[in-house]
Amino acid sequence: MQTPSLFVDLRQPASRPSFAGVNCLRDLGRAHVDWLARQEGFAGEILWDGRHVEWQRRFDFQPKSAFPDAGKLWFEGDVMMEEGRDVPYLEQWRRAVASPQPCAGAALREAATGQAGMIVRAGDLFMYARARLTGLPPLSDLRQLIAAAPALGDKQDLVDCEISFGSIGADGWRIEQSSLPFKERRFIRSRSTERGDAVLRTQDLGDDGKRMQRRWEVIRVEGTLMELLGTGT
Repeated sequence: MQTPSLFVDLRQPASRPSFAGVNCLRDLGRAHVDWLARQEGFAGEILWDGRHVEWQRRFDFQPKSAFPDAGKLWFEGDVMMEEGRDVPYLEQWRRAVASPQPCAGAALREAATGQAGMIVRAGDLFMYARARLTGLPPLSDLRQLIAAAPALGDKQDLVDCEISFGSIGADGWRIEQSSLPFKERRFIRSRSTERGDAVLRTQDLGDDGKRMQRRWEVIRVEGTLMELLGTGT
C-alpha cells in the first residue's frame, strides 16, 4: 500500500504454521521463528527520477540488499506492470480500493526507543510498520543469523519487526494480517495527537503480552493527520 511518496509492503510465504496459543513475542517457538524469517516486508519513501520509481526502504524485515528496489511502471488496461531495473522481475498489480480516499501517510519515530515507524491509509484500509529495536547487518542472511543466535529469546528478537495490514471501522483500526501473527484481530486504536500534531499514540502488546502504549514523534506527514486518522480517534 502506498501514498504518492510513502509505502508499506508485506509478503508472506505459503504453508503458514498454526499460531494457536501464541499471544506475544515470547510465545513463539522455533518453528514459528523459522517461518517468520522467510517473510519479506519494508517501509519507506518513493522516489522518481523521470524514468524509474525507487522504493527507498527506511527499514526492512530482511537484511539490506546490495541492490536498490527500483523499477519501471506502466499500465496494461487496468493492470499496473512493474519491471525491475537492477534485479530482473516482472510484477502485476491490481487496484484493491475503488476510491482510495482519504489517502495519507506518516513517517514516525518512537520517542522512547528511536525505532522507525510508518502508517499509510487508502480509504478504509491501512498498513502500519515498526522497525526492530536493533538493525540487522547489511548483506547478511536472516535465517543464518537466527540459526547462530544463542538462545530462543535472541531468535525471537530477530523477527520482531512488525508490518501489519488492516481495516478501519466503527470499532477502530483492526489488524487483519501481520508479520507478527499474534497481532492479528487486535486493534491499534490510534489516539489523539499532542502539541500541534507533533505526537501520535498507539496501543500495542509488549514482548510478554501485556498492553502498552507507544508514543510516536511524527517526522513527516503526507496529506494531514486528520485525513490519516479520521475524526474521533
